[in-house]
Amino acid sequence: MSAEIERALSMGPSAAEEASAAAAAAAGRLTARIAASGLADVGYASVESPFGTLHAAVTSRGLVRLAFPEEHLDTMLERLAGELSPRIVEAPSLLDPLRRELEEYFAGRRRAFELPLDWALIGPFGRRVLRKTAAIPYGGHLSYAEVAAEAGSPRGARAAGNALGSNPIPIVIPCHRVLRSGGKLGGYGGGLDRKRWLLELEGALAPGR
Repeated sequence: MSAEIERALSMGPSAAEEASAAAAAAAGRLTARIAASGLADVGYASVESPFGTLHAAVTSRGLVRLAFPEEHLDTMLERLAGELSPRIVEAPSLLDPLRRELEEYFAGRRRAFELPLDWALIGPFGRRVLRKTAAIPYGGHLSYAEVAAEAGSPRGARAAGNALGSNPIPIVIPCHRVLRSGGKLGGYGGGLDRKRWLLELEGALAPGR
């Protein structure tokens, strides 16, 4: 392959572009084979959204990470390597189901995600909180205190807020549906503007509120 690329480069710009495209295609096929063969434990790719380019990762168990644009890809990959496995490969095709469901959700055509999830990055209490959060229906909301109580810690509203703030799979696990008592927005790991936008999309919050 390297000899073919060298020959193409010596033949001029158009041939060099063709060689570059061929090399990229070959690399893509290789990473797809690696992902499909199970030689990698984590596959990642970028996913476009109204918020910009998100970074996402999946394992054999399901979606394990969804990061907003301001989180650097390298930071996400370093954490995945340290907490899950260093065997990570870029595998856009593995994220196609997520792309499809997010596109439908942002277009208002999907009210519930059907993707399998990998909860490996979430501790025991956080897992209880986020499982209760995942059950909040589209267009609905609960308070931090209500989520804490349902997770078995009636006095743990602040701890529940911390678990929600560190949610590794936002949007899909809809932590934006948890508000302060009285209906105030509270906090959100992706920023309050995004939280407000998502709630307005779902009809849980009047536009401009």
